[in-house]
This record gives sequence, C-alpha cells and structure tokens, in this order.
Amino acid sequence: MSTSNVPVVHEKQKKDAPDPGNLMLLIYTITIALIIICGGIISADASELPVESNDAQTFRLEDVQQGELLLPGLGTSAAPAVLLAQEVRITVSGIAARVKVSQTFSNTSPDWVDGVYVFPLPEESAVDRLRMLVGEREIIGEIHEKAEAKAIYEKAKQEGRKTSLLAQNRPNIFTTRVANIGPGENVTIVIEYQQMVQYSNEVFSLRFPMAITPRYMPGNVQAPTENRTLTFSNEGWAHDTDQVPDASEISPPVAAAGSGEGPTMKLSVDLVSGMALSRLESLYHTMKIDEVAENQFALAFTGEVLADRDFVLEWQAEKKAQASAALLSETQDGNRYLSLMLMPPQESAKVYVPREVVFILDVSGSMAGPSIAQAKEALHSALVKLRPVDRFNIISFNNTAHSLFHGSVPGTEDNLVTAQKYLSALKADGGTEMKQALELALDGEFQRERLRQVIFLTDGAVGNEDALFALINHRLGDSRLFTVGIGSAPNSYFMKRAASVGRGTYTYIGDLNEVQVRIDKLLSKISTPAITDIQIKAADGSELELEAYPNPIPDLYFGEPLVSALKVKGEISAFKVSGNQLGKRWEYTIDTSGSSSRPGLAALWARKKISSEMQSLALGADPEKVKKTILATALSHQLVSKYTSLVAVDKIVSKPKASQSSKEVVKTAAPRGMQMQAVFGGGSRTATPSALHLLAGSLLLLTAGILHILRRRVWIKWSLR
Repeated sequence: MSTSNVPVVHEKQKKDAPDPGNLMLLIYTITIALIIICGGIISADASELPVESNDAQTFRLEDVQQGELLLPGLGTSAAPAVLLAQEVRITVSGIAARVKVSQTFSNTSPDWVDGVYVFPLPEESAVDRLRMLVGEREIIGEIHEKAEAKAIYEKAKQEGRKTSLLAQNRPNIFTTRVANIGPGENVTIVIEYQQMVQYSNEVFSLRFPMAITPRYMPGNVQAPTENRTLTFSNEGWAHDTDQVPDASEISPPVAAAGSGEGPTMKLSVDLVSGMALSRLESLYHTMKIDEVAENQFALAFTGEVLADRDFVLEWQAEKKAQASAALLSETQDGNRYLSLMLMPPQESAKVYVPREVVFILDVSGSMAGPSIAQAKEALHSALVKLRPVDRFNIISFNNTAHSLFHGSVPGTEDNLVTAQKYLSALKADGGTEMKQALELALDGEFQRERLRQVIFLTDGAVGNEDALFALINHRLGDSRLFTVGIGSAPNSYFMKRAASVGRGTYTYIGDLNEVQVRIDKLLSKISTPAITDIQIKAADGSELELEAYPNPIPDLYFGEPLVSALKVKGEISAFKVSGNQLGKRWEYTIDTSGSSSRPGLAALWARKKISSEMQSLALGADPEKVKKTILATALSHQLVSKYTSLVAVDKIVSKPKASQSSKEVVKTAAPRGMQMQAVFGGGSRTATPSALHLLAGSLLLLTAGILHILRRRVWIKWSLR
C-alpha cells in the first residue's frame, strides 16, 4: 500500500490540533443543557394542564369552549362533547337558607361520556340530598362511607348503568361525577343543602361561591401509590405533594382569564326576611328584584352569567330601639336542636385600649391585579386609624416573608410614612408561602399589657390549610387573628377557619369600592374590648346536657352577634349566656319558649360538629377517633363529609357492553380580575423544581459557550501556525 498521498502529521501539530473528544464533550454539554432547559419549561407549564387520564386520549385545554366537556377527537384537537348548564335556587327564611343546585349534563356527541365537575359550595353547607334525573325517572341518592360509595359508583359504571357520585374534596370544594351519559342524552344532578345566613355590623348576608381560586400547592411531588384507593387522581392541573396529598383533586382545569370560557349559571332567591328592610342589594351581580308580599322578595339574575365571581346578597333591617335574639328550633329523635343568634346590648361609652397590630399582607402571584390593589387600599385605611399609643408592624410574603420593622413600633407619623412608602413599593408575584409570615406574626406569648391583634389580608389560595391551622393554634398565645378575604373568589374555608382557630373574625372584601367601609367597620369593632370566656348554661343553674358549636365559643365583639348551634337532650326553658368584659362579669338570658320551629337545624348542627371535629384533627387530635365521630354524625344526619359521599344508581342498564366511555373534566372559569400568568408563571404554582432546571440548564449552556469560544481561539491560533 502506497503512503505517498497520506499527509504527515508532525508531533507539534498533533499536540496543538483540536481534540475530537473535546468537541464531542462540547456537543454533549450543549445537548444536556438544552434538555434541562426544556425539562424546566415543561415542568413549569405542565401543572397548568390536567394530567392525561387513563380513560381518555390526549387533548389540549385551549380547545375547550364555554361550559363544555371534552371528548377526544381525531388529530390534535378535541370536539365539544357535553354541555353543562347550572341553575341555583335559594330559599331564605329568617336566618336559615335552603339551597338547590341543578347541574345538567347534555351529551351532544355520538359517543358515551363520563363527566367530572369540580365546583365550590359554602364551607359550612350541610349537603344532605342528591337526586339524579334521567328523562322522567328520578333516582334518589344514598349516603355511604366514602370508599363504599365509590365502589358502588364504579360497579354501576362498569355494568352500564347511569350513576352519579357527590364527594367532598374540601369543606368548600366538591366533585360531581356522572357515568354513562349516552349520545344525545341529558342527565340532571340536583344537590340540596342547608346553611345559615351571616349577620355582622347590622347587615345580613348570604354568599354563594361560583369560582375556585387556583391554590398554591407547596411540597415535593409524590409518585402515585397503589394504596390510594379513595381518590380519583390525575384529574387536576397540579400534582399531589407531600404537603398537599390531594392537590390533583382540588385543581380543576382553568379557562384562560378574560376568554369568557367556563360554566354559566342562573340564580334566583326567594327571601322571606320576617322584618321590614331598609336595604336589599346584590353586591356583584345585576338582579331583578320584586316585592311579592310583605317582607317577601323574589330576586333573579337578569340572564345566565359566567361563574367567575362569588354571589353575595346583603339586606338590612329597619333599626329597633332594643337588642334582640333570634332563636329557631327543631326536635328530632328526642333531641332539641337550636340555632341561636344573639345581638349583645350596645355600650353607651367605649373604652379605648392601646393595641399592638401586626398586618400580614399576601403579595403572591394570585394577588396580582385588582386583589393587590384592594389589599393595599385596605392596609392603607387601617394604618391611618392607628394612634400614637398603638404599636404596629407589617409583614409581607410570597416565596419568602419580610418584616418591615424588627419589631412592632409606635404609630407615630414618621413610622406611618415609612410604612406607606414600603406599601407603595410592593408588587404581587411568586408563591404563597404563608408559614414563615405566620411564624413572624404569632409569637405564642401571653399576658400582655395591650391587646395584640393580627390582621391577615389574603385570598387564601393555598392547599395546605391543615398545616397552617395547626401552626396558628400552636403559636397564637393571647393574640387574636382577624382574616380579610381579598378578591372575587377567595378561599373562604381557609379564611373562616383560620379566624376561628385564631379567636378572631373574618371580613370579605370583593370590590375596591368596599375597602374603606369594611375596613373601618372591622377596626371599629376590634378597637372595642371583646367579651371573652363565653359560656352557655341553663338559666336556672340545673345540669344541662348540651353540645354547642363552634367549640370553643369565640370572643364576642359589640356590634357582632353570637351565633351558635346547640343540641340539648330534653327540654329547656331558658339559657344564660355569660362572659368577661374588662374583668367584669357580663350576662344575658334567653327565653326558649318563643322559639320558631324550622326543619333542617339538626343537619346544620351536625355540619358544625363535623367542622369542629375536622378542626381538632388539624390541631393534633387522634385521627381514628375523629373519623369514627364524623362517620357516626354524617351517617346519622345523612350528610356529605370527608368520609361520606352521596351516590345514586339507575336500575336500568343503558350502555351496551361493547361501548366505551371517555372521562372528561369540566373546565372552570378563571376568577374575575385574576392574572393567571402571575399565578402559574415563575414556578409559583407548586414546589416543582422548574426554576432550578432553568438555572442549571442556563449555567451549562453558558459553560458550553465559553468552552466553544476557548476551543475556537485555540483552533484559529493553530491554523495560523
């Protein structure tokens, strides 16, 4: 073999020439960097989308139209399959309300569909009835333990029967499931519940939640496990984590903000006030209002509305000269159930007590837009009400918490100016890590010289509520926690329960125009010394077998009623409510002989008992004992709870054995005013390591670039030799 044409490479040339192995290392580094960056982008975006179900093909959420379910179609798009129509009818009698929610699933496709709809209800709603309407047939739902109800549903589904399941994910988040909706068929699910009307600052109010604010899901993502038999996983945009193990169940897919997509709703109210009214107003929705009889009003939406903000109705009675108490009763199985609303006598002279006020302000991504504007305005209004004898501090939080001052400072003009400047500079973005902020605000101390009050302004968009309730209980001391709900659809379950554990009250602000009035009323209320250590006993001093909820009874503020659900064995003629006000004994006697009879009070009492038991669970009670008590209460009173569900099964087999059904999750409307990019952007939605992926990938890419430049310089230098 001739070697005359083979180039001779001298030793010096071999030494300086670029090594092919280094070039491969460069290519490998760039490739790894791109993979990591793409992985970060995918993990950042993936939790906005529901995880693909085993029962359905892949589809794009952008293909969902208003009020629709999705049926997997050909290619990359999905054709509309099932329309969801909702109608709500509310009947109010005095301070009690009965609510009927109808959800009609209409299948317009040629295939069989199973529908899933995650939706909000009031956190203390006593859900006690489920009906499934198929044509002319009505199937009544039955209450069962959760696992048993799911098994009944799955068995009926496999047999080809129409079946529905109503389950509670959280006290204010429920899921309706409807299996085997045939082509061209309508199936209507009717849910009924009882609730109490709220009364605060001389105003009656009724709230019906219509939207779900996407929650922040902290913690590390959990891999699916075989023992999670009670859950329907992989249906939400969030992955289950070690801190929020049911994240996938409380994160239904969300329509794009401003798109007009999402379920619509009709709503009507039949209000029997029982008294002359000076004001009746729907705060956030236009309604037609007619007075059909004396002290009776008919209200209705003027059409179908997008379910993107909560419905709130307020009414105010004409003022009376004397304080009064409202008492309703129901007798069931030898027990007397009572609902007590006591308005305390007004103080002619209020004694101002110096306070220490700590403000906690949520500046996370879910607060971006109108919510942060409302929160800043509310905090501004609160600051100007402080006196020099008061002390205050501000703690803001998103991914981390920051304290304006090292400790509380006097409410002097200089300190207030500093606070206002700090407030003006705050912007909403990032995650919702409440724990650190609560740890800074609640120090667990007792016996102070001044009232210590913590005012927490937030939309409550978190999924780890129980851990936060336990923290509040552990570190509260003699502080009082007052929560202020911000936005069009705050997590009122968290807000109310946090205030209850914190021995304070909850205030809701749904519009910027309400800030001044509501904050003024809150500050006026909490500036008045509370009546503490409240007890309810028989007026004659006799032994009384009584269960009262909430338990313990919260502090009472003047202008704020005491509302309690009672269960008494046997008869009782009068109650005595007592407590302490500034070291003096305070008493009020209530005659029970004139109480009005009202059905549904037993269910309301049971719901409050269940709520109290769930609260004790979050505070460290024995889980098995709590579960046993809740099961007994829920089954006895036919209520949906964490451990019980309602299930309805049609006797007729309607789906052919050869036919298959696809499971589809309804897309909810984005809460009005919420900036979804701020919620889901920047890695703020969960604790997935997308930001770390992006950072690591960027660093590797930068390293690869430097290597490339260095190698190029060496190559050029070698070429010129």
